[in-house]
Amino acid sequence: MLSNLWTWLYWGWVVSEVGIAVATRTRRSDGNVQDRGSQLLLWVVILASITACESIRYTVRAAMFGRAHWLVLASVAVLVLGLAIRWTAILTLGKSFSANVAIRDAQRVHKAGLYRFVRHPSYLGLMLVFLAIGLHARNWISLALVLVPTFLALSYRIHVEEGALSEAFGEEYAAYRRGTKRLVPGVF
Repeated sequence: MLSNLWTWLYWGWVVSEVGIAVATRTRRSDGNVQDRGSQLLLWVVILASITACESIRYTVRAAMFGRAHWLVLASVAVLVLGLAIRWTAILTLGKSFSANVAIRDAQRVHKAGLYRFVRHPSYLGLMLVFLAIGLHARNWISLALVLVPTFLALSYRIHVEEGALSEAFGEEYAAYRRGTKRLVPGVF
């Protein structure tokens, strides 16, 4: 049953990410697009990382905690938490959310909800999803392969996004940056 739940949640996430990429992409005519290739980079890294994670899972003996069954339960819990954070962040932004880095005319700096605690809660949710995928693999190398490259790609994306937001909102965004962390409240 836990395995079926994982499968449904995982594929639900995959479908939702494709939907997000298609439905929320800002066209140049609808806003100031400043993506600098970060969306493409992120998709390539995500696909490569998940593929490598799953390949290593079955071929390399680097069992995490003896491939303990509780890791499956932990992976489902982390996946649910990651999806909840990601979707809450996306829904909070509403029409201001864009799959590519873009500033729309009516956009403003959001400081409510999850955005009170971190500047990029949708990316925090995404990192939790990748942590869940690594835990589900129950392999240390798989965990590293799914977390490290995606974290680096997201770091580039955050750099690009924060540059666009700083340019668009000036001191208001600078003050917001000083008062909040990027991904982990009080830490980073």
